[in-house]
Amino acid sequence: MLRISEIRLPLEHPPAALSEEVANRLGVALPEITELRVFRRSCDARKAAAPTFIYSVDVALLDEATVLERHAGDRHVQPTPDMHYHFVGRAPLPLTTRPIVVGFGPAGIFAALVLAQSGFRPIVVERGKAVRERTQDTWGLWRKRILDPESNVQFGEGGAGTFSDGKLYSQIKDPRHYGRKVLSEFVRAGAPEEILYVSKPHIGTFRLVGMVEQMRREIEQLGGEVRFRQRVTGLQIEQGHVLGVTLASGEALPGEHVVLALGHSARDTFEMLHRAGVLMEAKPFSIGFRIEHPQALIDKARFGTLAGNPLLGAADYKLVHHCRNGRSVYSFCMCPGGTVVAATSEANRVVTNGMSQYSRNERNANAGIVVGITPLDYPGGPLAGIELQRELEARAFQLGGGGYAAPAQLVGDFLAGRASTSLGSVIPSYQPGVHLTDLATALPGYAIAAIREALPAFEHQIKGFAMPDAVLTGVETRTSSPLRITRGDDCQSLNVRGLYPAGEGAGYAGGILSAGVDGIKVAEAVTREILKARPALACG
Repeated sequence: MLRISEIRLPLEHPPAALSEEVANRLGVALPEITELRVFRRSCDARKAAAPTFIYSVDVALLDEATVLERHAGDRHVQPTPDMHYHFVGRAPLPLTTRPIVVGFGPAGIFAALVLAQSGFRPIVVERGKAVRERTQDTWGLWRKRILDPESNVQFGEGGAGTFSDGKLYSQIKDPRHYGRKVLSEFVRAGAPEEILYVSKPHIGTFRLVGMVEQMRREIEQLGGEVRFRQRVTGLQIEQGHVLGVTLASGEALPGEHVVLALGHSARDTFEMLHRAGVLMEAKPFSIGFRIEHPQALIDKARFGTLAGNPLLGAADYKLVHHCRNGRSVYSFCMCPGGTVVAATSEANRVVTNGMSQYSRNERNANAGIVVGITPLDYPGGPLAGIELQRELEARAFQLGGGGYAAPAQLVGDFLAGRASTSLGSVIPSYQPGVHLTDLATALPGYAIAAIREALPAFEHQIKGFAMPDAVLTGVETRTSSPLRITRGDDCQSLNVRGLYPAGEGAGYAGGILSAGVDGIKVAEAVTREILKARPALACG
């Protein structure tokens, strides 16, 4: 097959227009195209009056060699690369070792899935509950202000990404097409097939729940084991090699290959690893607020008179501003037509995050408006970032008046430096509710100054962004892991053999897709180490 890219068509084009344009581009008659698949479709809405779809397609032709020769040198006409997933090996029989996967978020799911598909029958231990029980507990915080520290937005089957927009795109380099494996497995588990080709695929929480359950069933059908409410409290290490894990129940689980697929909020586990001497280092992350606007305002700013067109859907945005004080402020995890949610995992702390369903049809748009910070802002070792997060989250709890209400302020009042006392036209979506206040003390002074400079700058990119009635809700602190569990090219810890840090919590991913990709890389590294049959590839 040949891959043809940069095919532009009007938004409202008829179905036959795509194959006709491909035939015209290649200089062939329509009957010479025996198969056509859309590989990627994006929308160019920079000209609001005339947005266009941009396609990349894979086509099979009667005489591909001649067509390819005729288009030699054209980078938009190339052979279709092999994007099928190829396993690095199969488990030996009889099976003498079973890998342990700690955590069942995206990295843990894909590490366990690939290991199971390779015949290794992994054992998964997850501190939280199965996804449907976990959903009930999460709603318990949102609706009843009751927090279960082991079952919430951060902990449980599916990981933190389950209660998000379900975004499935990333800017990671992926020369081995692991991202295609992730998306294909999601489709097999029940995701809409369009995630394979739309430029910014998303799923939404409700669909993710069923998909996660289906993937767990496959792991179990292949001989794997998924154990919930099993918190790891210790590592068994001898002579620099892991020999197993200890659970909160007191059970010792033997295993010489342990995948640490921790979420970015597994703070007690990070502390345990630090006490055990596992090498880790502080890393940059970001802090800020959630901002809410009417989704209709964002649609109009991005799409003009075509706002509301179902082919375009709810508009998103991506913004960045470099401030005079040297800080960078950017939008994070933008959720069109979504809600702001309570995302704490610790008592008496407030954390915000954003979530959307697949339909993205809620009244408000929301996004994190966050400031990048580095270990220079929180000196004191690899756990210092966690302490800063806790300090800011506890302060947000106090500013919110307790009961897990979040502190909030209108943008107009925030820019003027005065406390908010009443809402305007934007009704905040955060549950269990907001308390209007002054957010000036919710973050360090340099972060407040940077956000105050950035909001008017964003107004130049999206008209209405700095509208006085827009709502800021605090605080957003868990944008990514504040530390990295360092590993080598073989994906193993630098000082504990057999320990494989993986995913977002370990500092090697940021989002569902990249975490899933990292889980696959680590599963392959475990396979190579067990089989000793293939040369190691850099884990990346």
